Amino acid sequence: MNDEALFPVGEVARFAGVTVRTLHHYDEIGLLRPSGRSSAGYRLYGPADLARLQQILCYRELGFDLDKIAAILDDPGTGPVEHLRLQRERLVDRVERLEQLVAAVEKLMEARKMGIALTPDEMFEVFGDDDPTQYADEVEQRWGDTDAYRESQQQVARFTKDDWLRIKADGERTIARFRDAMRAGLPAHREAAMDAAEEHRRQIGNFYACSYDMHRSLGDMYLTDARFTQHYDRHAEGLAQYIRDAIHGNAERWS
Repeated sequence: MNDEALFPVGEVARFAGVTVRTLHHYDEIGLLRPSGRSSAGYRLYGPADLARLQQILCYRELGFDLDKIAAILDDPGTGPVEHLRLQRERLVDRVERLEQLVAAVEKLMEARKMGIALTPDEMFEVFGDDDPTQYADEVEQRWGDTDAYRESQQQVARFTKDDWLRIKADGERTIARFRDAMRAGLPAHREAAMDAAEEHRRQIGNFYACSYDMHRSLGDMYLTDARFTQHYDRHAEGLAQYIRDAIHGNAERWS
């Protein structure tokens, strides 16, 4: 073969972004044999060698080990289309893993903005599918300049996973009290419902001091914001309205 049609090992290493030592190793293990040698004995690579090197580097980037790459490239039943299919499959897997990683990092960033000092796994254990970070920007825009928001940030930063689990359990117990009172046919202004409302207000105190006027405003928001309405009504149809009325009744009781 004409030496002018071949590339010396140093030049191949430079434009392939690998070391000469790597190419020597590929030659020694039979993964990439150079097509020729110069008169001085240096390795020389032709177009077919470069095409094979490109495939090797692609598979390496996708996480295949050298033995697996050799088996794939030397399989006579694996043609160009099959190589592309294998590479696409591994790329899709990598993209999915990266998307999951990006989502976890973004959630962790939002959690840190909210002061939540939990890992993504701990957040899932505590909150499940109710991601508390999805409205972080909205919360900051609406209430970021308030004392309640700043107090909440300080409080939340101290919460451990066990604290969150306790707060979650307390909240679920209070919702169950509202639901049971409503299903029993008790009016929202009856003592049982208002006692649940008072418990609810005190639980908010885990995050910030909640006055009765502030609690009234929160109760109203459970109806004006469809997301809150859906959150409570999934426990029982009409529960958001019932909780709002019980909150107002409790505020009037203590005013």
